[in-house]
Amino acid sequence: MNLIAPLITPDSTLLDMSFSSKKKLFEHAAELFARIHGLKASDVFTSLFERERLGSTALGYGIAIPHGRIKGLKDASGAFYRLKTPLEFDAPDNQPVSLCFILLVPKDANERHLQILGELAQLFGDDAMRAKMLDAATPTELVALLDAWSS
Repeated sequence: MNLIAPLITPDSTLLDMSFSSKKKLFEHAAELFARIHGLKASDVFTSLFERERLGSTALGYGIAIPHGRIKGLKDASGAFYRLKTPLEFDAPDNQPVSLCFILLVPKDANERHLQILGELAQLFGDDAMRAKMLDAATPTELVALLDAWSS
């Protein structure tokens, strides 16, 4: 069992989405977390946007892991976006982002937050796994890939 699999479901896995900017992606994610987890969309958007202003959450290789801390959130939660049109994310390798895992953690989840981010970096650092994520036909198939992955 990995730390990532419990964070997403087919409902929070969106494939072949298109956005005109990071801001639009974050707005969509904020509404998604509001609908699925009952969070305030404005809190989610502000947390993601403020973190991104500190520095890009893009890792390179077309990957980004936007993340934020949310007051009142009980457990870490995630959403997976595969973008039809890659987005500029100020990545270290200047590549636009096509795979994006948005992570929300409770305000005080320091150690767990770092463990999950580390595992996400390992997951996305796996060339074969990235290829499979880009090829997954359905949200259910992508969730199953993440369920089966081990670091």
